[in-house]
Amino acid sequence: MDLSPYLESLRRDLAAAAAPAGDDVARTAELLTLALDASARLCLIEVLADASAEITTKLDGPTVEVRIRGREADLVVSTPAAPVHEAAAPVPPLTEGGDQARLTLRLPEQLKEAAERAAAAEGISVNAWLVRATAHALRPVTPPPTSHLGRRITGYAQA
Repeated sequence: MDLSPYLESLRRDLAAAAAPAGDDVARTAELLTLALDASARLCLIEVLADASAEITTKLDGPTVEVRIRGREADLVVSTPAAPVHEAAAPVPPLTEGGDQARLTLRLPEQLKEAAERAAAAEGISVNAWLVRATAHALRPVTPPPTSHLGRRITGYAQA
């Protein structure tokens, strides 16, 4: 995803706001936008990362992550290699508003490395892997059906 159009829009808005104040203020605004380019780009990437984490929590299986290439961000959707054969029990909501929260997690080094390897094997970020693992751990355990004969499934699917 090319972030440049969004940053250019921010530059134009700041220039338009500074223009009535005169040439010195307009020049200062221009220098300020050049100085803040990297910070604004990082802020946009953080917004995309938070949005992808929120979207991942709403999906059952696929994950969305942000990958950085140079100064650009790419949104990548990954699906698990093996199909998930679980009951369609939804993850219980932990908050009413569905807000995202940051958490500092201290893990033993071996466990951290194992989580990084598992995430890398699935081609997803460690954060996305931990979100999915937590959601999976919170699902109610139901035994697998003994037979599929005579069973009917109703509902809808979302792609």
